[in-house]
Amino acid sequence: MTVAEALRDAARQLEATSGTARLDAEVLMAHALGVTRSDLLLKHMDSDVPDSFADLLARRMQCEPVAYIVGLQEFYGRDFVVNYEVLIPRGDSETIIEAALAHAPAKARVLDCGVGTGALLLTVLAERPEAEGIGIDRSLGAMAVASLNASRLGLQERVHILHRNWHEPDWKDELGQFDLILANPPYVETTATLDPDVADWEPAEALFAGPEGLDDYRILIPQLPALLAAGGVAVLEIGAAQADSVAKIAQAAGFSTKLHRDLAGRPRALVLMLTGD
Repeated sequence: MTVAEALRDAARQLEATSGTARLDAEVLMAHALGVTRSDLLLKHMDSDVPDSFADLLARRMQCEPVAYIVGLQEFYGRDFVVNYEVLIPRGDSETIIEAALAHAPAKARVLDCGVGTGALLLTVLAERPEAEGIGIDRSLGAMAVASLNASRLGLQERVHILHRNWHEPDWKDELGQFDLILANPPYVETTATLDPDVADWEPAEALFAGPEGLDDYRILIPQLPALLAAGGVAVLEIGAAQADSVAKIAQAAGFSTKLHRDLAGRPRALVLMLTGD
């Protein structure tokens, strides 16, 4: 069987469990061959199918995310290492980057609360060569992934990854103040029904935040004013139906807010500015 024939067969098999069946098959085949997807399509359609492809396909048919299978996910034009310790960066979260870059000064000092893969923090640092940052996470596994991604992107000299948990009273000690704070906290309702790709594979502690999905906003946002330098802003990812609720939490903590929508027009990022600045 040629690669072209295997791709057609794999796409048919994946249609029941994936909305991107053909793309999934191509990414997995390229990974099995050790080539880029572009090279796969241009140069390898008549090649023999590597033995490893069957196992990769079987994993995807069990709804394991492609990013976990291949170990990488693209975000804002860069590849980030991912594993089961971290959420997979989504294209929707690029809205956070756009909002952050619109507000952050060139030499910004940046804090990422819940750094995960490092996608948010490291992307901002890569786009702002004079900026430096700190990423915090309560997960040691996530910290390891973020550190690895910092090294892969050549940013290790401008970033520090620290073990902190904003549920603990002393988590802010010795952090200082920041021009920009980023956060993509857990914001899924505990009763929400998620696709198997997410529910069965991605870390629950990074997803769920109480019956309304607001528990972490209620804990984190009131602590942010002490961490912001004069004129600084915080940029938070929010769920598509949470803009009003999170804005009220922020306003009670002394912030004014500005909403940014993703490419699909859904509320996605909330910029918080202290009203006295």
